[in-house]
Amino acid sequence: MQQYNHDYVLSIFSKDKQLLSHQLHGSFDTIKRAEIWDKDYIGMTNESSICYDLGTIPVQEKKSIEICIIIQDNKNISELEEEVERIKKKDLEKEYTGAKSYWRKYLKAHNGLNIKESENSYEERIVDIYKRSILLFPLLTNPETGGIIASPEVDENLTKCGRYAYCWTRDAVFITKALDILKMDKETEKFYKIFCKKTQSKNGMWEQRFFTDGKLAPCWGYQIDETASVVYGVYSHYLYTKNEKFLKETLQMCERAIEFLKRYIKDIIEKTNKYHVSYDLWEMCEGIHFYSLAIIYSAFECMKNIYKVLGKNISDFENNRLKEEKVSKVEKELEELQVEIKKYIEENLVDKEKLTYLRNNQDQKMDISMLGAVVPFGLFKPKEKKIENTVERINLSLRTYTGGYQRFEQDHYMNGNPWPIANLWMTLYYLEAGEKKKAKETFDFVVKTAGRHSLLGEQIDNGILKPNWVLGLGWSHAMFIIVLEKLYLQ
Repeated sequence: MQQYNHDYVLSIFSKDKQLLSHQLHGSFDTIKRAEIWDKDYIGMTNESSICYDLGTIPVQEKKSIEICIIIQDNKNISELEEEVERIKKKDLEKEYTGAKSYWRKYLKAHNGLNIKESENSYEERIVDIYKRSILLFPLLTNPETGGIIASPEVDENLTKCGRYAYCWTRDAVFITKALDILKMDKETEKFYKIFCKKTQSKNGMWEQRFFTDGKLAPCWGYQIDETASVVYGVYSHYLYTKNEKFLKETLQMCERAIEFLKRYIKDIIEKTNKYHVSYDLWEMCEGIHFYSLAIIYSAFECMKNIYKVLGKNISDFENNRLKEEKVSKVEKELEELQVEIKKYIEENLVDKEKLTYLRNNQDQKMDISMLGAVVPFGLFKPKEKKIENTVERINLSLRTYTGGYQRFEQDHYMNGNPWPIANLWMTLYYLEAGEKKKAKETFDFVVKTAGRHSLLGEQIDNGILKPNWVLGLGWSHAMFIIVLEKLYLQ
């Protein structure tokens, strides 16, 4: 059975069984009764079915059938038929063994944390999620461009969401940090050197999301943190690799991004309203956001650090384009803007009565992403009073009866369940604050609610404590790896 369109064809066939019957139209109804039949062998339909005769299977006996699936670019008919015949001649048991061997070697090569086999059931679950993360990331990544999708697709017909198989630079930056931990630094480098360069706008920003080949995907706004994320990610990658050549190759890209971020911050400070209002990282609220300001602050810090790393060779870039005086001027400007960011937050994003920070300039809701100002962006220390007050309010408003955390107050997306990302963010905060017992509690919730194949979901069904909605969310697995690194370092 071959389903084809102009671009690709999907072939399904048995290696050794002959078709008993087939049906091209109306299969949804008849296949339930195992009564499929059609006189047509070719037609225009998006549903079809085939049937094989397995004969009689006596009680407690087994029969096996080898089914092959090929997904490939559409070719002429004879080439497609030849490919099917080529596959039929293969020893599938040998192919299966070879695939297992390949992925086992892959796991060993990318055991970046040198985690050993487990000694008890609890550790076994952690190791299983760790291994599943290593196996998941290459399946999300475009090997040509380095673009990384958020998750395998779950809603092709757009019944509940706008689809997930796109690359958000923010999600991808968290994932690339996990890739660096897992010794997948070549994949990380490809993301920044190919995908990010390909998708950056002339004004220095990145739009909301892209296809992994670099083409712009459907968007409904922009998020300023997407642009700041890339600069943060570039320097973060350098911290793992110490590769100055990589910094040189991405310097111009980062500088253009920084120029855009500088204009954005000046626009906020001077209240000129030249720039379109930005969405938050959850893509649900427009305004000026605590998380976004925190990562912009961090991006400025990263840019200053990039200049320091390259300082001894700064005059070598592009025929002395960069002079020491110019760099010093930029560094000073970035320092001044960092002061302004903190000043803006203290004047506009603080609940004066409760002495806590606010997630934006629109509402009073608590939001787990506010922890980003502490970890990983280092705008504030974990034990500062207003941060501690904010964490206390987060615990009062976002922690559910199961121990899982929601993203923000009154989050109704897919019934407002806890998110592994939220729990893992709390874990990172508690580890940063030196509160290991609380860190273990928030981490354990994620471990015990992983799926039966050790995949982490976007959410966790609070009623049954199992993954809900998207399964195999790259960001969730990335945060898990980032937490593991911190746990093992401590």
